[in-house]
Amino acid sequence: MSGNQKETPMMKQYREVRAGLPSNTLLLFRLGDFYEIFGEDAQRGSKLLGITLTARNGLKMAGIPYHAAGNYINKVLAQGVKVAICEQVETPKPGKLVKRELTRILTPGTTLENSQLESISNHYLLSFFLKNNHLQSSWLDLTTGAFQISNSANIADLFSFFHSLNPKEIIVSESQKAFFETESYCKAEYRSLWQQLISNRLVSEIPDFYFDRTNALQKIKETLKVYSLDGFGISITHPAIGCAGALLHYAEESLCRSPENIRQLMEYRCCDHLQVDLATQNSLEIFYSSKRTRTGSLLAAIDETVTPAGARLLEDFLSAPSKNLSEIRRRQNAVKGFIDYSAKILPIRDCLREVRDIPRILGRLQNRLRNPRELGGIRDTLQNIPKIKLHLENIASKQINEIDKRIHCLPNLEKLLLSALNQELPSRINEGGIIREGYNSSLDTLLSLSKNNKKWLLDEEKNEQIATGIKNLKIKYNNNFGYFIEVSKSNLSLVPDHYIRKQTMTNAERYYTESLKKKEREILHAEEKSQQLEEQLFQELVDKVLTETVFLEVTAKALAEIDLFSGWALLSRNWDYCCPEIDDSSILEIREGRHPVVEQHIRKEENGLAGSQAFVPNDTLLSSKEQQIVLLTGPNMAGKSTYIRQVALISLLSHIGCWVPAKSCRIGLLDRIFSRVGASDELSRGNSTFMVEMNETANILNNSTPKSLIILDEIGRGTSTYDGLSIAWAVIEYLHGQLSSGPKTLFATHYHELAKLPDVFSRIYNYSVAVREWNDQIIFIRQVVKGAADRSYGIQVARLAGIPDSVIERAKVLLNDLENEPPKNIFNKNSMHDARQNDSHLSTSKKRVKDNQQLKLF
Repeated sequence: MSGNQKETPMMKQYREVRAGLPSNTLLLFRLGDFYEIFGEDAQRGSKLLGITLTARNGLKMAGIPYHAAGNYINKVLAQGVKVAICEQVETPKPGKLVKRELTRILTPGTTLENSQLESISNHYLLSFFLKNNHLQSSWLDLTTGAFQISNSANIADLFSFFHSLNPKEIIVSESQKAFFETESYCKAEYRSLWQQLISNRLVSEIPDFYFDRTNALQKIKETLKVYSLDGFGISITHPAIGCAGALLHYAEESLCRSPENIRQLMEYRCCDHLQVDLATQNSLEIFYSSKRTRTGSLLAAIDETVTPAGARLLEDFLSAPSKNLSEIRRRQNAVKGFIDYSAKILPIRDCLREVRDIPRILGRLQNRLRNPRELGGIRDTLQNIPKIKLHLENIASKQINEIDKRIHCLPNLEKLLLSALNQELPSRINEGGIIREGYNSSLDTLLSLSKNNKKWLLDEEKNEQIATGIKNLKIKYNNNFGYFIEVSKSNLSLVPDHYIRKQTMTNAERYYTESLKKKEREILHAEEKSQQLEEQLFQELVDKVLTETVFLEVTAKALAEIDLFSGWALLSRNWDYCCPEIDDSSILEIREGRHPVVEQHIRKEENGLAGSQAFVPNDTLLSSKEQQIVLLTGPNMAGKSTYIRQVALISLLSHIGCWVPAKSCRIGLLDRIFSRVGASDELSRGNSTFMVEMNETANILNNSTPKSLIILDEIGRGTSTYDGLSIAWAVIEYLHGQLSSGPKTLFATHYHELAKLPDVFSRIYNYSVAVREWNDQIIFIRQVVKGAADRSYGIQVARLAGIPDSVIERAKVLLNDLENEPPKNIFNKNSMHDARQNDSHLSTSKKRVKDNQQLKLF
């Protein structure tokens, strides 16, 4: 706006709202049927949204339709930008400035709208504070009310857990952000953990006073509506109180009111859960495949849920695998109950498909984001609950019966919603058509009057056409002028004297009559009253639903368990899974184990084609005190990596209560699963593949215990043969140690020199993946057998990869020379080899000769 122009009341209103928002927030300002963006916001918003930037009187502007705002907002949030909504909070009246208020600030971590959420994933907002080598933290899913708190000296473990939570937004204080980003203040280890976590996530910086313990404690008690936290088993002196309070302050600012769906605060303790670090999450592809998609992950392979809440419960279990034997066995037995009564699984799942996302519906209703279809979701769920309970009552399982007791039918609420709501419901309250005919006589009368009035308008239009002879005469309506008669310019000579001119248009004139004006008052009065009454009745229904919140929440959690456990039963039956025996022993024993993801991929890819191969199962025996370390040798492509991964995945599945792909399985409780599998660069952080490998190996050596499971693949391969072999050797010695027990370890390697280690160390054993050689080619048997592999079969694998025959033949000659002659004679004998390759080949060959000399390690 130019300096000579006076600021309009509307723009003053806009400026005052904008002034109270952070600079990184895009303000959508409601003007009639559009959200408008002005000034610098318009310039930035046009780029973010891909919309046209215009200008009026020097003021930059852009706008989006009100009815399509959801799609545009999603686009902005996906780019890590916050969106503030300023709504009209009163009905517009001619000549009067409409009252507007800031009603929401949408951020990636606090959005509640269904269109902005992934239904099958949790939606966490995370806050943490590092102090005195302890990590204080809290996380909140505003969509469901899940709220937890933690304080731990195991900082790396908590950061790994945060990755499994996959928070959509991270809240930190100004001082903490500065601490993590200042190299001289923050340890390199902590900076690395911070940088990994915030990658591709929105970090919102807020003032330090939000973390003040006194204010935070008061905010928590107000939100939970309690006098103390004793009922949650949490002391008011808990170090992470400040983080929890900061989350609630932030959520309140986002909602522009206190969140109403948070009822409980739970404490997370690392010691209660099996710890899986980020490197292991990635290498085992637990939550995402190597392509960063859900497809191909362990999560996708074991997900047979049919409800959003069931899918999120599965994600919860995988994020925090349990070390509680009674809880693990409860889950296992619930799965067994469904397997024993497998005829009930499909009927139950058919009913579950009609169950709506009750936790998130309640979250929106409690936080005043209300639309009629949410009540329809409650109604549809309540209709199906009696059918589900009927099936569950016929299952003789203690665990399932206990879950069944937590499912409430709520017949009175079901009856109320069935009688009150139309079958098909609009998405917005002001669209009408919510309340069923016959529910309220006053509303029926008003709707009937409105319906009759609309018929009167049609009849009146026809009568006026006949009376005037104007065939294209129309009776229309708009918000500014109400009802009017529109006549085209070509027919103005036929307009009767009693028509009163209302507005002149380019191609037509608009009129009204006394009878039309009278009917307009009747129609608008009836429509206004019917809309007000319908909204009132709708709000009463919402209030009725919210009085049953506790029972609905308990029911929703129980239905999620039914969904998950019945899905696992179907998975176990279809893929021949067994129930693992979990105990406190140091044993890990698997008979005919299989990789849960690879097995499914093979079947789906082959799809029963002739010559297709089934997954080859293998046995595993590890013990912290006896067969502690297995050295696994064999050629590339033989299946070593798949085998060691499947052992880790079966162990993980055992700790979440799922059955496992094996003939039988016994696993002693683990404290950690470590994995060093695959190569990855962190070039942006200055780390090579080898450096990453050494960092991850160091983490394993420094944090593993006899209760841990470790899988290692090709340690030391990122450097020279001498260095790599020496490192691998030393790592194995360290893991074995001098004590009577150590971490259970699977160590896959190509260093055949390591096969001599079992001669020296009592708890180290040689195993290999068997192959067969025929006509200078190899056949992969994929069977793990006792004893070390006799050689690597590298040339045969190279042939399978498509290496040219000339290269293969040359490699065979070189290999024979290396194995049978002193290295210094090789180059003279082969000096006539293709001159074009002499220089590069010579340098490479010299290195290979040096690296392949046998080391005198014993």
